[in-house]
Amino acid sequence: MDEARLFSSDRPFPLSCKMTRIPLLFLNVIIIATCGLIYELLAATVSSYVLGDSITQFSLIIGVYLFAMGCGSYLSRFIDRRIAEKFIDIELAVAILGGLSAPLLFLTFAYVSYFGLVLYSMVFIIGTLVGLEIPLLMRILKDELDFKELVSKVLALDYVGALVAALLFPIFLVPTLGLNRTSILFGMLNAGVGLWATWLLEPLIEDRRLLILRIKGAAVLIVLGIAFIKAESLTTLAEDGIFTDNIVYAKSSPYQRIVVTKGRAGHSLFLNGNLQFTSFDEYRYHEALVHPAFAAHEGKATRVLVLGGGDGLALREILKYQSVEHVKLVDLDPMMTTLSQEFPPLKELNNRAFEDPRVSVTNADAFVWLEANEAGPFDIAIVDFPDPSNFALGKLYSTRFYGLLKQRLGPDAAVVIQSTSPLYARRSYWSIIKTLETAGFYVKPYQTTVPSFGVWGFALARTRPFDAPVNPPASVELKFLNDQSFASMFTFPTDMLPPEGEIEVNRLDNQALVRYYENEWRRFE
Repeated sequence: MDEARLFSSDRPFPLSCKMTRIPLLFLNVIIIATCGLIYELLAATVSSYVLGDSITQFSLIIGVYLFAMGCGSYLSRFIDRRIAEKFIDIELAVAILGGLSAPLLFLTFAYVSYFGLVLYSMVFIIGTLVGLEIPLLMRILKDELDFKELVSKVLALDYVGALVAALLFPIFLVPTLGLNRTSILFGMLNAGVGLWATWLLEPLIEDRRLLILRIKGAAVLIVLGIAFIKAESLTTLAEDGIFTDNIVYAKSSPYQRIVVTKGRAGHSLFLNGNLQFTSFDEYRYHEALVHPAFAAHEGKATRVLVLGGGDGLALREILKYQSVEHVKLVDLDPMMTTLSQEFPPLKELNNRAFEDPRVSVTNADAFVWLEANEAGPFDIAIVDFPDPSNFALGKLYSTRFYGLLKQRLGPDAAVVIQSTSPLYARRSYWSIIKTLETAGFYVKPYQTTVPSFGVWGFALARTRPFDAPVNPPASVELKFLNDQSFASMFTFPTDMLPPEGEIEVNRLDNQALVRYYENEWRRFE
């Protein structure tokens, strides 16, 4: 028997090894499947963070990844010799490429053009390598188990690993480790499996090649270990390429990446790379957001609902009214509301609004909260969500959502909703207006200019007919709004009026708004 034959796929385990090593190889199946799905989720999450439109990104990533796994499974048929050795080499390749995938993608987005090409190439290569692993492992074990038992066990354990990954990723890994460290950790796990396999598969590998494989495995582990220790530096390096100002706070929550920068214009808040405010001119936005509702409300408003607005800046404006007795703020992300209460620059900017005894905070999905909670009736509602850039946010601009909101309002209540830009996203803006009207609101559209954003739009709504207010409330001190600027907000120039053609209503089962938004803002990328 020649050497090639001796170390081919047809060489079985010695009988003494079967009882101890084969069950451990099945454990490898779970680990391999878990790592593979984690890399897929990481790529999809990173792309949705930096490119937006999470539905599209997740769909494309999953499609490309599964196709690549199929390609890998097909290519495995061409590996005939030294299967155990090739399996370990592939495992180490997955470890280094998959483990560094998240940091490399962030760095690519920051410093390299054609991010999409790099993203999908990386996903395809990782998927192909992962697709090679299971067929090779099955061929290693084919002489040790009955075929039916082998296939059923391997596939069952593969799906168990996928479940483990799906549960760990959003619940524990991202909130605790962040994307970069999660990526590197599972690369280390892959490398550990590869190194471990040099002992499990030792009878099937030439002695002189074992040492080389173990050195390679140890080297990959060392590289990934250093990367894990330096993960924060890698994140900072990537974000330094994205943000022009100095980063003073950066952290990932289960819902978003929160970054605060400081520059000549003051502090700026970014969520998933999208600017939320700059301290230099945020008062323009928040005065325009809050005070028209109080001007439209007849009588003294005592109970106020804020949906979104976790930065506390809308709260600051609301609390200027002595008549307000209670403010209920509902924001999804506890990390955001905690930051606004504890991070000195934000705490100073919102005038310690969260410390006011009139304020109560609930961290919950606003849609779910409105469905499950019977709080109210409220005199004023301020809706300050991020723009409808994906379907998860789009549901918060739907007829169903506005119908739920309507049930929590008093008969004389006034509502203001931030509604993206009527200049940059004209159809998106008027779709929000039409959706509110379809939900039973009477609406007065208005807009203002915020230098950091450009022209920005809002919707003032009530449950009965009303005239647009012409003056801001006289009882509060304002930095931006006066009689002239207030009245001008309700006037639209020609290029911001409703466009020609039908504007679709944004419904829960057919989110036209998200499609409008994506198409309109894509022009400015």
